[in-house]
Amino acid sequence: MNVERAREVLLKKAQVSEETPFGPEVLVYKVGGKMFALLTIEEVPVRMNLKCDPERALDLRDRHQGIIPGYHMNKKHWNTLVLDQTLPKPLIEELIDHSYDLVFASLTKKVRESLE
Repeated sequence: MNVERAREVLLKKAQVSEETPFGPEVLVYKVGGKMFALLTIEEVPVRMNLKCDPERALDLRDRHQGIIPGYHMNKKHWNTLVLDQTLPKPLIEELIDHSYDLVFASLTKKVRESLE
């Protein structure tokens, strides 16, 4: 998956904002003001950090060389995906959905309802 396709998938999610609080080389994606993805567009290959269920995060790291502990993140809850064409696109898209769903579910009821 290239950076353009990754951005397209991330921005297709409901009520998502794209921000650059860490500078123009890191795109941050939020829902309800909470981060669910980071995309480092200046690195080659591009890397994407996604939130993940802790047990699943470990399993994914064991099964895929292109999934490593979250760089500069809480390694228990975040994975870094190396977008070097070795990870299947459907898996990447499913992990984006998983990250979004985890963060959306963690929002307060009031915030979730305001976004729906």
